[in-house]
Amino acid sequence: MSRALHHPPCAPPSPRLWEWQRPQGLPVFRFALHALIVLVLTLLTQIGGIAYLVALAASRAWGLRRFLPKLAIFLLCYASATFTATFAAPIFGRVPLSCLADAADRLVVRSPIYCLLNRNYVTPEVHDLAKALAAHMDREFPGTVTVALDANFPFVRGFPLLPHLSHADGKKLDFAYYYRDVDGAFLNGATRSPIGYFAFEQPAPGDELPCEGRNDWLTTRWDFNVLQPLFPAYRIEEQRTSAAIGWLTSEGVARFGLQKIFIEPHLKNALGITDGHIRFQGCRAARHDDHIHIQVE
Repeated sequence: MSRALHHPPCAPPSPRLWEWQRPQGLPVFRFALHALIVLVLTLLTQIGGIAYLVALAASRAWGLRRFLPKLAIFLLCYASATFTATFAAPIFGRVPLSCLADAADRLVVRSPIYCLLNRNYVTPEVHDLAKALAAHMDREFPGTVTVALDANFPFVRGFPLLPHLSHADGKKLDFAYYYRDVDGAFLNGATRSPIGYFAFEQPAPGDELPCEGRNDWLTTRWDFNVLQPLFPAYRIEEQRTSAAIGWLTSEGVARFGLQKIFIEPHLKNALGITDGHIRFQGCRAARHDDHIHIQVE
C-alpha cells in the first residue's frame, strides 16, 4: 500500500510578504491629490504651487499631522512668497498695482483678491499709463475713481493668466467701466459685479452681434445668463467712459504706446467710437461688455 502524500496546511503569509503585497492605492491617491493641488494653485496664483510644496516639506520634517497646523504653515509660506514677489518682480520687468488705496487715490484695484492671487502686475509703462488715465479723469471729472481689474502675474513671460488668453507678458490691463444708477447718478468706484467681471451690458435688438449663430466648443466667451439677474441694474456712465476711451486712443497711444483696446462692437457703436485702436477680441475670447481691455506694444 502506497504511502499517502500529506501536504502541510496552508500557512498565513509572513508579515514581510504581506507588507510587500499591500495595495498601493492610498499613496498613489495622495500623490495625485498633492499634484492636483499644486497644479490648481499654480494656475490660480503662479507661486502658490511652490509655496504648497515648501509647506508640505516643512510639515513632514516637523512631523505635523493635523490639518490646521499644516494649513497655517501653507498660509505663512504663501504670504511670504507673495510679499517677496513684490520685490522680485521688477527684475522681470513688472511692478504691482497697489491694493492698499486710500481716500485720496484715484486709481484703485477693484478687490484685494487680485493682489492675494498675484494678478496685479504690469510693466512700468502700463503702470504709468494707468496712473495717467486716473489723473486725467480726476482733472476732467473731479473726484472720479478709475478702477483696475486683472493685470498679469509677477514672473515669466508667456505664463497664462486664466481665463484670459493674452494677459501673459505684463503689457495687458483691464479697467472697469464707469457706472451710473437707474436715476442717472454717477456711482464713483462702483461696479455691477463684486469683482468687476461677468455683469454684461446686453445688446439691444438690431445691435451688431459678430458671434451670433456660432457654437464654438473651445471658447471663454461665456454668457453666465444665470448670474445676470443677481447684479444691480447699473448702466454705463457714457460721459466718463467716452472720455476715458478718448484719452486712451490719443494720449495713451502717443505717450505710452497703447496698441489695442478691446470693447464689444455693440458698446463701441453705442458710444459713437470710431478710432481704429478699438478692436473686437474675437469669438473665442471673453466678452468685453463688462470691462475695457488695453495693451501696449
